[in-house]
Amino acid sequence: MFASIAVHYLWWIVALVLIAIEVIMPGYFMLWIGIGAAVTGLLVLLMPGLSLLAQAIAFALLAFVSCAVYWYAVRPRLQHDEPGNERLNRRGEQLIGKRYVLIEAIVNGRGTAKVGDGQWLVSGPDLPAGSTVEVIAVEGTRLKVKQV
Repeated sequence: MFASIAVHYLWWIVALVLIAIEVIMPGYFMLWIGIGAAVTGLLVLLMPGLSLLAQAIAFALLAFVSCAVYWYAVRPRLQHDEPGNERLNRRGEQLIGKRYVLIEAIVNGRGTAKVGDGQWLVSGPDLPAGSTVEVIAVEGTRLKVKQV
């Protein structure tokens, strides 16, 4: 059955199947193995007398190399973080370095500060209500502050 089909076409069919699997289950992994299969098909087209063992070894090496190219060269370029996103969804950490006014005095190391339209629990040195404080750290849901 396969005698009438050139072997390089089989590699390209394998490549298409692997890339189709990638479309169904995205994650980039099958795409790069499919690219390895396509290059193997090109290699077999250029060297038609290549044995089946040599083709299998070439496919394994090319799949490994193409996955390594993705992992070390392509993936870092795709994962660019925009400035400011490192604290996205961590609101407490976004408050570090900002100044707020105490609405309840800090007594025994605990008090409350007005942050935006809300209140946050704060910890720091004892200070009277109305004092301006600067956030220096976040401890769970409590802001650690110092006097300004």
